[in-house]
Amino acid sequence: MSSDRNQTATQLTEDEMAMLAAEVEAARDVWKLPDFEPMEAWLREYLPRRWGIWQKAAKNGHAGAQWLVGLCYSDGIGVQQSVRKAIGWFHKAAEQGDAVAQFTIGLLFYNGQVVDQNYTEAISWFRMAAEQGCATAKSHLGVMYLEGHGVRRDENAAMSWFRQAANQGDAIAQFNLGLSYAEGEGVQRNDHESVVWYEQAAKQGHSDAQFNLALMYRDGRGVEQDEREAVIWFRKAAEQGDADAQCSLGVMYAEGRGVFQDKSEAEFWFLKAAKQGDEDAQSNLDLLRKKRDIEQGILEA
Repeated sequence: MSSDRNQTATQLTEDEMAMLAAEVEAARDVWKLPDFEPMEAWLREYLPRRWGIWQKAAKNGHAGAQWLVGLCYSDGIGVQQSVRKAIGWFHKAAEQGDAVAQFTIGLLFYNGQVVDQNYTEAISWFRMAAEQGCATAKSHLGVMYLEGHGVRRDENAAMSWFRQAANQGDAIAQFNLGLSYAEGEGVQRNDHESVVWYEQAAKQGHSDAQFNLALMYRDGRGVEQDEREAVIWFRKAAEQGDADAQCSLGVMYAEGRGVFQDKSEAEFWFLKAAKQGDEDAQSNLDLLRKKRDIEQGILEA
């Protein structure tokens, strides 16, 4: 029997708190992924059996649970969508100093999907989260300074935020740093430095970084030319659905660059890219099929 006279029926047991902490950590790992679909799938899997615990913990002031409940209301996952309730729960967590909740509020204002777009509000919340070390918030601040959204455009500030986030392992910031070095935007152009940052982001599965890294290896920019390595990175991006990478991989197979020539494989990748509306892939596909028909006609003659 508990000797704590202040304990109420709504408080969680130690085991429940430990499980909740693990769930919040797992949810935030999924939430960091580039799109929301994995997060939605995660919530739909856990919500039916955990909603009661999340609500109980949220009402007791658990910031992580408040953030989870806010996500459910924000997108209407398992509950009727309510922007008012979502922002209310996010605010409760943010007021406790929860950096992820602060960033989430900023993201709502940045995207303008469930609230009116407001870059000034977005940057305010991003800054709060960034000051607590939130790498994702730092990365977004870099984008806002680079594009002049909500603040005066400042390439130096953008690079500073990108570098801070990149050094914390944020793949988007790493990609943006790589792009900045490749194009000489905000920094002096340096292809080698570009490769360094592209590779870090690519190894985390960032498809744009994988594609750009492949181009660097294919063309020998900032790194010794290596078409085999280029094919490896084109394939990784192509398998994630990147149409440019699919088209480029098709070219490598069609021309036998970095791989044995395989026109069937080339056709496969050209077709995938063409179905996404890639005009170059469609042209390559038409040309490949035309050549094949001509060759078959000659053989049959």
